[in-house]
Amino acid sequence: MALGGKILTWFNGEWREGNTMIMGAADHATWLGSMVFDGARYFEGVMPDLDLHSQRIIRSAKSMGYDAPVDGDTVEGLIREGVAKFAPDAELYLRPMMWSVEGDATMLGADPSSGAYAICLEELPMPKAGDFALTVSPYRRPRQDMALTEAKAACLYPNNGRIGQEARSRGFNTALSMDIDDNVAETSSTNVFLVRDGEVFTPAPNGTFLNGITRQRTIALLKDDGLKVTETSLTVKDFTDASEIFLTGNASKITPVTRFEDKQLPSTQIGTRARSLYWDYAHSN
Repeated sequence: MALGGKILTWFNGEWREGNTMIMGAADHATWLGSMVFDGARYFEGVMPDLDLHSQRIIRSAKSMGYDAPVDGDTVEGLIREGVAKFAPDAELYLRPMMWSVEGDATMLGADPSSGAYAICLEELPMPKAGDFALTVSPYRRPRQDMALTEAKAACLYPNNGRIGQEARSRGFNTALSMDIDDNVAETSSTNVFLVRDGEVFTPAPNGTFLNGITRQRTIALLKDDGLKVTETSLTVKDFTDASEIFLTGNASKITPVTRFEDKQLPSTQIGTRARSLYWDYAHSN
């Protein structure tokens, strides 16, 4: 699935152009879904929090039951090497991937010693802030005792995909998804924030969604800027009553929402401020 334009892939010791084939028909990941990945961004000459993204994929692999074949520093170094092969003004999606080639004695689990990896760098423009409509999904997030939710695992994303597809079929960009206790978890691919009476609220991590790197960075930046940010359980009604909503995620970083269901959200002040703070942070590092 090519996302954008030019692609470079590191696999088996070399950089290759294009959508490189990396798995065999009998590989454990092909058959039983042990692929994990992470995502980072290169834009305007910066790669914010690349070290954190490079370390997180190591933890994801371990959560899936196999050892990462390289460490985070190696992942980060290879990404930097690959990015240097693009034009300085390129906008890139940076995706390291790891998977298990072999199964364990049961075949269902991963063989801990059979981890493999690739790094895929793709040209993908950074989305601009603009009209963005949010709805509520009929599909929920699994609890941590139902799925390997602590990993950024490819096998979790078919559910994310149907959340997004169903929302787009109704004219929205994406949707809030809930956990089994009716708490809002996140959207199909981003963490979510709301503003009420000048205070920022976001769902408290409860194991049903990833505590995103961009989410954590945004919370820290807003607090440093003097805003109160509260992590707590939130319901759909909290979002209905909000004066402002914005999303955080790697692909777009920070996205102000302009409509929730049939309610227009004319204010994007804090979401726009968060986006500006993030860009300042990215360029300061």
